Amino acid sequence: MRTGLLLAVLLLASPTASRSDSSVPPPPPFRRSNATVLLASDFREGGMHGWRPDQPAYWQVENGALCATLPERKQVHSLIVAGSPQWTDYALDLDLCAVRGVDRGAAVRVDGKRGIGVDLRGPGYDDVLLHRDRVQLGRAATPNANGRWHHLRIEARGQRYRVFVNHALVLDRTDRGRAHPRGGIALAAYTGGVGQCRVCFANVVVTALP
Repeated sequence: MRTGLLLAVLLLASPTASRSDSSVPPPPPFRRSNATVLLASDFREGGMHGWRPDQPAYWQVENGALCATLPERKQVHSLIVAGSPQWTDYALDLDLCAVRGVDRGAAVRVDGKRGIGVDLRGPGYDDVLLHRDRVQLGRAATPNANGRWHHLRIEARGQRYRVFVNHALVLDRTDRGRAHPRGGIALAAYTGGVGQCRVCFANVVVTALP
């Protein structure tokens, strides 16, 4: 069965990934931007206003973060979306902290369940993947342990996509397929092969790129 953006972006997780649980540390402070802000979600106030989950039971705001806790079954996935289908060139900044599982990520220029997705894979992989639907555009090694907050930035300008992890540029790719010129954003959770996923997001900001 075709599962759209999430299964295209998120690959099977390592069977040796950690299954330990821990509490989520407090998220980093909210950072104001001097650029043109299209969306800003500080989950310390305002709850989930403006966000549309495909599975509302999996998502809730906890201690200043938007958290997804999925059932402990393999290949369960969920998206929560926001923004405008008319957005074109923009940057998505967010902080994320995985507690359990391997896969966590976000997508830009989302149209339905399709778009440009980034999967920040943790224990057993320590890398980041960039996908356009089912086509992998790039992969790079980058440490991103569970139980810690990591900053993710995705820039979409024309057909060029740049991915930063903890403020370091790790991927810079051009989509020769010239797909998805516009769309909103999504946050993604996926249990993969380990059958576990708990991930929290904070400080989500979308800014226009000139």
